[in-house]
Amino acid sequence: MNNNDILIRLRYALDIKDIDMLKIFKLGDLEITREELRVLLTKQNEEDELPRDAVCPNRTLEAFLNGLITYKRGKPPVKNGVSPKPTFLITSQSNVNNVLLKKVKIALTLTSDDMLDVLRLAGVYASDSELSAILRKEGHRNYKECGDRYARNFLKGLAIKYRD
Repeated sequence: MNNNDILIRLRYALDIKDIDMLKIFKLGDLEITREELRVLLTKQNEEDELPRDAVCPNRTLEAFLNGLITYKRGKPPVKNGVSPKPTFLITSQSNVNNVLLKKVKIALTLTSDDMLDVLRLAGVYASDSELSAILRKEGHRNYKECGDRYARNFLKGLAIKYRD
């Protein structure tokens, strides 16, 4: 699953309109136009010259996820006159799914039990320790890379939960 798929599925699951998508990107410190958004959300055919990953880089996806946190939970409190900058955790394509789960968990204020319930809605039965390993910081000895299957089914479960 690539970054465009993640954006498309997350948008569908949470029923986010175009205007709200633009606001979320802006909250994530990334200004994009309506046309750029349309390109990001378009499923491209195989005869297109550019691969889809070239259309939505990791930085763009993470700016959206950071903006989603701010959009859903509000701006973080200002400490010592300085507002904190959002953190960018995606270091490679291999940890995109882990960061996706972490940031959506924060944005929607989900507990681990809530996340397991969302996965169960999609027909995936994960243990608490499996989820904990996926949510750990990269480099931790119990860190586990989140596969596409978990991420895809998590987004499917969100769609079932929030659209029904």
